[in-house]
Amino acid sequence: MAIAKAERLMNLALCLLGTRRPLSKRELRESIEAYLEAGSDDSFNRMFERDKDDLRELGLVIETVENLDGEVGYLARRDSNRLPPITLDAEEAAALGLAAKVWQQARLAGAASGALQKLRAAGLPEAVDPYEPHGALEPRIPVHEAAFEPLMLACRDRRPVTFDYRKASAARPGPRHVEPWALECWRGHWYLAGWDRDRGAERVFRLSRITGKVRARSGRYTAEVPDVVTVRETVASWAGDITDRSARIRLRAGSGYPLRARAASVRELGDGWDELEIPYGHGLDAWLVEFGPDVVVLEPAELRADVVDRLRAVAKG
Repeated sequence: MAIAKAERLMNLALCLLGTRRPLSKRELRESIEAYLEAGSDDSFNRMFERDKDDLRELGLVIETVENLDGEVGYLARRDSNRLPPITLDAEEAAALGLAAKVWQQARLAGAASGALQKLRAAGLPEAVDPYEPHGALEPRIPVHEAAFEPLMLACRDRRPVTFDYRKASAARPGPRHVEPWALECWRGHWYLAGWDRDRGAERVFRLSRITGKVRARSGRYTAEVPDVVTVRETVASWAGDITDRSARIRLRAGSGYPLRARAASVRELGDGWDELEIPYGHGLDAWLVEFGPDVVVLEPAELRADVVDRLRAVAKG
């Protein structure tokens, strides 16, 4: 909708909602600048009738009555144009409160605050007020990454983006051209799911590994957006949370506590090394690389080869 028309419709709606008596076409024309500039009476009448129909299509209830002078008048009674009472159960209210915590840290903080004020006035339970602490344990969703807001807007508007991304096994970031689908928080980190144009496949990106600015691009998506985007399941799989095998590794004593927490068994080998048996799933090789010389993979052979390849790639970078 053109800005001029949107402004004209808004002005007409405000006039109809703000009056205590029906207003004639003449009075409305004198009150709205765009109607004064319409030119002839025929042009104004056509414009007014279109605008009135558009407002009714948008849901505004406009009454047509005769005023005291015998002219046809128009008004939109406030009691006829109120939204129905908002009823939220405890889970819905809690979800809104938690979502507001996210918007507090982005550009939508003002809009979120205003929306919640209206919801509270309509009966939002005070116990889920996101701006008031309610005990020692309070759910939080951090949004510290600068990439969050531009990616959130790109997902909403279905706009392709470009950014530089540093993989866990790479020494330097590389450019990515992505059609963003959805953002999701998992274990305190935000992830983006989308279509990687360069690789021609679905990919998930951790926002903390995006470097520099996220730039929106023009043009349409080239891949179909799935009905369900399983960001969390994909990340869990890549992180090794979905496991079907076991791996044996040597770990330097006094190091690798996250690995020890996952281990099914730990055995001291002496000479400053321990042997661990840990669940093995997709993505374990990338995780083990982060521990550098403190980890040696014993088996399976394919896992050892993957770790060696990643370490060589880092060394070459």
